[in-house]
Amino acid sequence: MLIELTKAINNIDIAADWVGIRAVKDTSATRNVRDGIPQRNGKSTTLGAMVEVLVDGCIGYAATNSLQHDALQLAAETAYKQARSAQQWSVYKFATTTARPKVVGEYVSPYTQPFDAIGSGEINDILVRTCKTLKVSDKIVQTVAEVITTDRETWFVSSNGSEVYQKFLFISTYYGTTAQDSGVVQQRTSNGWQAHTYQGGLERFQDDKLWQRVQRIGEEAIELLGAEECPDIRTSLVLAPDQMMLQIHESVGHPLEIDRILGDERNYAGGSFVKKSDFGNLVYGSKLMNITFDPTVPGEIASYAFDDTGAVATREYLIKEGVLQRGVGSLESQARAGIPGVACARACSWNRPAIDRMANLNLEPGEGTFDDVIKDIEHGVYMESNRSWSIDDRRYKFQFGCEYAKLIENGKLTKTLRNPNYRATTPEFWGSLVKVGGASTWEMYGTPFCGKGEPNQAIWVGHGSPVCVFADVEVFGGGA
Repeated sequence: MLIELTKAINNIDIAADWVGIRAVKDTSATRNVRDGIPQRNGKSTTLGAMVEVLVDGCIGYAATNSLQHDALQLAAETAYKQARSAQQWSVYKFATTTARPKVVGEYVSPYTQPFDAIGSGEINDILVRTCKTLKVSDKIVQTVAEVITTDRETWFVSSNGSEVYQKFLFISTYYGTTAQDSGVVQQRTSNGWQAHTYQGGLERFQDDKLWQRVQRIGEEAIELLGAEECPDIRTSLVLAPDQMMLQIHESVGHPLEIDRILGDERNYAGGSFVKKSDFGNLVYGSKLMNITFDPTVPGEIASYAFDDTGAVATREYLIKEGVLQRGVGSLESQARAGIPGVACARACSWNRPAIDRMANLNLEPGEGTFDDVIKDIEHGVYMESNRSWSIDDRRYKFQFGCEYAKLIENGKLTKTLRNPNYRATTPEFWGSLVKVGGASTWEMYGTPFCGKGEPNQAIWVGHGSPVCVFADVEVFGGGA
C-alpha cells in the first residue's frame, strides 16, 4: 500500500506547498451476550483516506472512500480549495518547513494470539459461560458479556518523503451484572464500563484468572445489596487504579488539551481552567504527582510510534513533582500557543481530521504495597470502579461515583459500602495527594469511547495508575 500511495501522491497535481495522505483500514467485530443469550455477532470493514494540504500557511482537508488516483486527486483539489477559502479567517500561518516534518518508520501492536485463534462459536460460548457464572443468585436480574476486536492498518505518505505504516490490534472486553432485592438495585462490573481495553490479541480475552474474577463480580453485586450506605463525611479517600483512570482522564487529560485552552472546543466539549501562562509554573498537585504522556507502553491501548500527522511519539512528563510542564497538543497547537506539547494529533477514522487527543496518560508509581498504603489510615473510604461522572466545562469542579467501596478502620478494610461518591475541585484534589502506591499496585486500563470534536470523534485512550490516597476529601452516599 505504501508504494501505491507514494506513487499517487507524486502524481497529485495541485499548487500546494505540502500534501499528505493518511489511509486507514478498520476491520471490527462485536460479540455481545445478555443473560446467556447472544445479542450481537457482527463484523464490519471500512477503508478510506484523508488528504491534507498546506497552502500559504493554511491547512485544508478532504476525505475519500476510494484509493484510486482520480479520487485522491479530487480530494486534494477539494482540500486545496478549502485551504484557500479558509485564509480569510486564518488564526495562524504554519511554516511549510516545520508543520509536517519528514518521517519514515513502522509500528505493530504486540500480541501472542491473533483474533482468529479461536472461532466465533467458541468466543460466544465463553461469553455465554461468563453470563451464567455471573448469576450467582436469583437476585442477579441481568448479566452482560461482550468482546470487541479491531484490526486497524494505517499508511501515511507525504510530498516531502514521509512513509509510515502502523498496524494495531485493539481488544475491549466487558462483563457485568445487576442485582436487585426489593427496592435496592446495585451494579457490579469488571472495573467499570469497557475498562479492559488494550492492544493485543485474544490473550487479553481469556486467562487463567478469568472465571475467578467473573465469580467475584457476581458475589460482590449480591454483597452490595446488604451493604451500608456510604457515609457523608470528609475523610481519607483511597482510589483503586480503575477509578484513577477516570480521575486522570477528566481532571488532567482534558484540561491539558491545548486546543481547549486556545478555545477551539469551547462551544462543544468546553474549555479549561488552565491558561497558557501556567505551563512551567502552575502547581497542579502535590509533589507526589507525576503524570506522563507515554505512547511507548506495550499493550496499553493508545501506544503508537507516530501520531496521525507523522509526529514521532515519545514519553514526556506533563506534570512532574506536581508542576505543570507541557500540554496535550499537536505540532499545530504547539506552534499556535507557544507551549510544549506531545505527539497527540489523532483521528478516529479515515474521514476525520486529526485533532489534539489524549493517548496514554499515566500516573507514575511511588512506593509500597496496598497494605503499606493504607496501614496508617485511622478512618477512610476505599473506592473501586467508576459508575458515574460529572465535571464542569472548565474541568474544575467534579463529582464522581463508584460501584464498590470499603470502610478503612485502623489501617484495615472492613465493612462494604454501597453508592460511594466524592467531590472536589481539580487543584484542591490533586493537592491532597498524600500517598502513591508502588509498582505492585499499578494497573493499566483504557476507554474506547472518549468523545471530542465537531463532528464528534470517539477515540481510544489508555490510563495506568497505582493505588492513591487523598487527604480530607468530601465523600458521600446516594444513588447515581
